[in-house]
Amino acid sequence: MLSYDYVPLPKRGPLRWPDGKKVALILTFNLETWDLTKDTDKPYYAGGPAILPDVLPGDTPDFPNFTWREYGQRVGIWRLYDLFDEMGVKASCTTNAVTFERRKAMVDACLERGWELLAHNYEQGELLTNFAKDPAKERDIILRSIEMYERHVGRRPLGWLSSSLRGTLNTAGILAEQGFLFYCDIMNDDQPYPLQTENGPLVSVPYSNEINDFTLLTRRNLTTDAFRDTLIEELSVLRQEGAKTARLMNVGLHPHVTGRAYRIRGLREFLEYAKSLDDVWWPTREELARWYLANSEGHMPG
Repeated sequence: MLSYDYVPLPKRGPLRWPDGKKVALILTFNLETWDLTKDTDKPYYAGGPAILPDVLPGDTPDFPNFTWREYGQRVGIWRLYDLFDEMGVKASCTTNAVTFERRKAMVDACLERGWELLAHNYEQGELLTNFAKDPAKERDIILRSIEMYERHVGRRPLGWLSSSLRGTLNTAGILAEQGFLFYCDIMNDDQPYPLQTENGPLVSVPYSNEINDFTLLTRRNLTTDAFRDTLIEELSVLRQEGAKTARLMNVGLHPHVTGRAYRIRGLREFLEYAKSLDDVWWPTREELARWYLANSEGHMPG
């Protein structure tokens, strides 16, 4: 069972990043794949808000919502890859296991660049919380996801993000048992910290549902300029705070949202700002987790 201590920020020891950097900045591309139909008459939740609100039963093709998301696979992701190549920035990518077979080019592009790749469930709409009372089924989904990752990448994954961050009390323990190093579903902090399970510890390297293009652009309908300004404001405040104890900022990006032509400028201008700063660290999640394990003595009391 997952557990962690409540340690408010003022009770922690200072955390330091390499070379005195103040903020670790991670940008996450979610390489996700959904089924067009499911064998169910219940509404099919494919992850994130729908572009049209009248979600159809799972056994009925929902072409407006499916093809809206599919735009990211066909066009938007390549706009993002081009931008990051141009800017000399790496993303930390997550992938559903089925993406390796159904949308392989997206994952190949990440691996060819030498970028980090995390496991992100088997299929995006198959939430682990659907099986919160069936741990054997949840375990099977995780093991199948690991097997697909290992087959295509050549090694086992070290990091996990659940579809829609819907893990269960059993998820972290299964991951620890399978040799994972870090877990990203727990979004309650601006710093990494240890998680405890019956099978050993994991490092929490939080994803963000707040600094996320779904939240900012699709749910809150921010303009391109407001999206840019929100990211800049978040980073600016974290840098000020990071002078006392280091911070982590994750930006969650979906190719069908930020990958639109009229939104890419906001991300470009944020990257230009972030790259102009000499106190920002650009680690992979694995680098951050390993640094934390090796250098965090005294950070969390107890």
